[in-house]
Order: sequence, then structure tokens, then C-alpha cells
Amino acid sequence: MDTPVRYPELFLVAEESTPRTYWTLLRYFNFYRIALAAAFFAVTLIYGDALSLGSHSLELFRYSALAYLAAAIAFHGALRDMHGRFNVQLSLQMAVDIAAITLLMYASGGIRSGLGVMLLISLTGAAIVAPRRLSYLYAALAAIALLLEQGYWVLVHDSPPANFVQPGLLAIGCFATAGVTSWLAQRVAANEALARQRGRSLETQTRVNQLVIEDMHDGVVVLDRQGRVVQHNPQAQRLLGESRLLGALIADILPGFGAAADFEVRGRHLGVRMLDAGTEEVFRVLFLEDTTRAREEAQQLKLAALGRLTANIAHEIRNPLAAISHAAELLGEERRDSQRGRLTRIIHDNTLRLERLVAEVLQLSRRDRQSPERIHLRRWLLPFIEEFVANESVPPERFKVEAPAEAAIEFDPGHLHQVMWNLLRNAVRYARAEPGAVRIAARVAGDRVELSVIDNGPGVPASSQGQLFEPFFTTDSKGTGLGLYLARELCAANRASLEYVRESSGAHFRVVARSAKP
Repeated sequence: MDTPVRYPELFLVAEESTPRTYWTLLRYFNFYRIALAAAFFAVTLIYGDALSLGSHSLELFRYSALAYLAAAIAFHGALRDMHGRFNVQLSLQMAVDIAAITLLMYASGGIRSGLGVMLLISLTGAAIVAPRRLSYLYAALAAIALLLEQGYWVLVHDSPPANFVQPGLLAIGCFATAGVTSWLAQRVAANEALARQRGRSLETQTRVNQLVIEDMHDGVVVLDRQGRVVQHNPQAQRLLGESRLLGALIADILPGFGAAADFEVRGRHLGVRMLDAGTEEVFRVLFLEDTTRAREEAQQLKLAALGRLTANIAHEIRNPLAAISHAAELLGEERRDSQRGRLTRIIHDNTLRLERLVAEVLQLSRRDRQSPERIHLRRWLLPFIEEFVANESVPPERFKVEAPAEAAIEFDPGHLHQVMWNLLRNAVRYARAEPGAVRIAARVAGDRVELSVIDNGPGVPASSQGQLFEPFFTTDSKGTGLGLYLARELCAANRASLEYVRESSGAHFRVVARSAKP
């Protein structure tokens, strides 16, 4: 019947349970063993027994040192090729250390040679990586070796029995060294495991916080005590419209910072809220809230019912409008006097206006039905401008296109057609009648593409800029007030944005869309 192993955790430990750092420490300690054995052998070759090493038996000292060196080299090869049974390898090395140092000590005259202290160094190194039971086993073996060596001197060489005091004290030191070192090593290992666990928890928490901050709709900016940006999330960079924020002064980005809580940046209203981080570095956290977006969401809720109502009304009034238009044309053919001609013209103009209003309301109700495609802007803009020129009776030389060949966006072609038609119609209406009065420019900015429509007209008055994209707001007596609102809604449906850029002269509208992957 097989006898069960009493302490399987000591000599049957799996390789995976031994930390990699233990193997590294064992390898370094073996380098020390090689250096020590080589130094002992070299000293006796150079000085003989002049340094009291090998004073009792120089030949035994040399052979012991040489055997010790050969064993250390063999252990180094085993450590390199065999990563298994850590405690077994450690125990074999300690056995060789105890035997070799005891022989070297005997060959040098016994306990008075002082070489017994070398056992404390070996025990200290072993106790760092060995279980506590093994550490005490090594200390017991070292104590037995010391007492046996001294007993040999007493029995064979008639040494006084009183000389057992020094080996006895050294044996007690072996147990004390093994116990204290093992206790300290276990405390260090426990603290290291706790630090590693907390480090993983902190890394996980930091990663989760980073994902949450990056996905926030609000911008987050961290400032140092001088007001410089030391950290920010992507939303803050988009809201502030800066290509580089790190290291910039917040006062340069937001003029009047500290005196006001609301700012307007790139046509958007930002609410600013600042908190003290409560750290020794005196960091402050700045939260940027896009209040324009909040107002737009509230406006969407208000217009949801209106949208459903207007869609139904549009279907109901379209047929009567067609009948009115047809009747007006017949009336114009029947009578030719000026009064009836003027009335006919009024009926016809208002009919067209209502027809355009109905078409825009229907387009608004279909804004969520998009089929994005990859659109090369330069190839798309040229035939689009030709179509616009032919339908709106505008000289082609009034347009100037600046679009790089690599500029491409993900957008529904029908929606882009509607957006650009509205923007060009407004630009032509207010621009001066001269060549290049309306400039269409595209620019690639990272993973986004900016498509701008710029005219050389008087621009939008400051008092009206905040209402530009509100539904039914217009300064044109013949307009419906839905053009820019519809254009922005179509952009939003395509995960793009439409904004008005303040400039010193002229009107500048910019569509920021996703760049299409090749």
C-alpha cells in the first residue's frame, strides 16, 4: 500500500503556483554561489593557506571549493532548462550549501575560521522564497552540520568541549535568521499580492471611468492651478472647437472665463460648471454642457406632435392646391385685363409657396429614412452645381469650388442634395452679383470632413443668429422658414451637424460629416 506524502505542498508544488520572481531570485542567488566558490578556489591557488583559508587541510579546501563550483554550475543549467519542482531544486541547493560550507569550515580550522557565518547568508536567501516549514528545516540541517563538525573536532582532535558554545550560538542564529526572514518575506509577499489586486482594481476602475467620460455628452476639462488644460475628453474638444487643448490656457479659449457661466462657441451656447478636485495638486474640473443641444431636445419634444399633425394636413391639402393652380391658369387664359392678370399672379405665387411648404413638411417627416453612401465631394459637387444653375437661373461663374480629391463623406445623397440646395439658394439670394461670390470649400479634419458654403454678402445680423435654425423663422417674405431647420435635421439624421460660423463679413454655413472609409 502506498504511503501518502505528509507535506505534499512542499515538494509537489505545481509550476504554475510558483511566482516568476521566485525563479529570478533563485537564479541570482546561484550566481552568488558560483562567484563565492570561484573566489575560494582562486584565493587558495594564489595565496595558498596564507589567508587561513584551508589552514587545516589546503587540499580538502581546494577540492571542496572546486566541487562546490561544479555543483553551482550544474544548478544554473537546471534552472535554465527545467522550470519545475521549485522546492525540490531549492532544497538540493541548500543541502549542497550546508555540506560545502561545513567542509570548507573544517578545512580552515573549524568554527574559529569564521566561515560558519556563510551559512546565515544561505539561510537568509532561502527563507525569502521558501515556505516557513522548509526554512526551519534548512536551519535545523545547518545547526546539525555545525554541531557535528564541532563534535568531530572534540572526538578526533581533542578540542575542548567548551568550544561547543560558539557553534551552539551560531545554530541558534540559524533558527532566528530563518524565522525572522521567512516572516518578513511572507509579509512582503502578502503586501505585494494586495498591491497587485488593488492595482488591477484601480486599473479596471480607471478604464471604466475613462470610457464613461469619453462617452459623455458633456465636455470634461481638468485644469491646474494656473488654469492650463492637463486633461480633457473628446467631447470637450468638439464643443470648444480647438485642434489642441492640452497645455492651453482656458482664459484664451473662453474669454471672460471666471466672470460668466455661459459662453457661446461656434454658434453653440455652453453652460460652464467648475468643481474643485480636492487634491493637493489643486486641480479643478470643468464641465461643459451644450445647452443648445438641451434646447434642441426640448424643441424636438414640442415639435413631435406638430410634425405628426402637419404630415396629415399636408396630404389633405395637396390635391386642393393642385386644383387651385389649374383653375388659376384657366382664369388667366380666359381674361386678359390687368386686374384679373394680377389676381391670377397672386393666386399662382401663393399656390407655389404652399406647394413648397407642403414639400418641405413632407421631407421633414421623412428625415429618418436615410440610406448613407460614400460620396466623393468633388465628383458630386460639379454636376450638382450644374443642376442648380440650370434650375435657379444663376450664372455658373458665381460659384467657386475648393474640394480636395480625397474628401469623401458618408451621407444620404438625397439628403445632401436637399441640404446643399437650401444653403446655395440662401447664399445666392444674399451674395453680391459677381464672379466667385459663393465659395464651396471642403476640408478633411481627422475622421470628419467639413463642407462650407460661404458668400460675400452682408452676413446674418447678430440679433438673428440665435434663431437661424428655428422652424418657421425667416427674413424673406416669400420663404417658409423651414429651409435651414430642415437642413439641420437632415444632417442630424446622417450623424452630421450644420452650424453657422461667425465671420467678419458674409455668411458661412458649415456641414461637419463623417469621413468615408476607403
